[in-house]
Amino acid sequence: MHVDLPVAAAGLLVGFTVGLTGMGGGALMTPILVLLFKVQPLAAVSSDLVAAVIMKPVGGGVHLRRGTVNFALVRWLMVGSVPAAFAGVLVLRRLGDEQAIQARVKESLGAALVLAASSIMVKGALQARAAGRARARAASPLIGPQPPAEASRPFHARKAPTILVGVVGGLVVGMTSVGSGSLMIVLLMVLYPSLTSSELVGTDLVQAIPLVGSAAFGHLLFGDFKLGLTASLLLGSVPGVYLGARVSSRARDSLIRPALAVILLASGLKLVNLGTVALVLVLTAVVLLAAVLYLSLVRLKLIAAPVPVARAPQRRPDR
Repeated sequence: MHVDLPVAAAGLLVGFTVGLTGMGGGALMTPILVLLFKVQPLAAVSSDLVAAVIMKPVGGGVHLRRGTVNFALVRWLMVGSVPAAFAGVLVLRRLGDEQAIQARVKESLGAALVLAASSIMVKGALQARAAGRARARAASPLIGPQPPAEASRPFHARKAPTILVGVVGGLVVGMTSVGSGSLMIVLLMVLYPSLTSSELVGTDLVQAIPLVGSAAFGHLLFGDFKLGLTASLLLGSVPGVYLGARVSSRARDSLIRPALAVILLASGLKLVNLGTVALVLVLTAVVLLAAVLYLSLVRLKLIAAPVPVARAPQRRPDR
């Protein structure tokens, strides 16, 4: 078994990003393996999924200890995602011969990355909108605190839509290794807007453990698993996840997620064979559009402008 140190270094970077943001594992690692290390797409997906089986419990265990996991949602998500993830591997094998499979995996991965980048942007917009409403309620003298009955309203899982989210996410993960964090957490946010951000992340991380396990088992049987590649990924990603989780409480999420979205968008467009010049033009247009939209929302007071950190006055030395 050969351990590739550059791949381990990439795993460290991606693992740190996952621990810091809660997303970006398959969406970053798989295109890095394909684009930078020239690994065959099917082998990259298979090895990344097997490595994620060990990575996911690291973040899930933290949320289990903190009590930020909605087990009702985990149960119904698993009903749809676990069989769908295994089925996603079988769908790959039905797409054609080996060369055709590699091409379709690459195209599917590119489409999934573009969808993941879009989902991160949507999640940011939804969070900003919710935060703006909360500030408006707090600032209004006519609206007081919510009554205890509202705060203690029992949670009811919507079974059919939740299972459908699991099926969609499971299929995407089984085929591309992307979506267990970036895609499914946004779908859950749309379906259950009352859940807190920590509950969404915790629930998604825990349900992703059996989901990724099912997809990884399918790739062990029918994919192109590489033991040396997986070992190299784990060598860097496991300590990276741990370090990222340690500093996540002090990191500015508003800076990390936009950068992650741009990286995912660029990787996805490159995987679907977009030319370099066209890629630069598209990314420039997206960044400019996002900046204009952000400034417009700040001006309309739908989101709050970043507050600069005040510096403590410096004392002059006594003479």
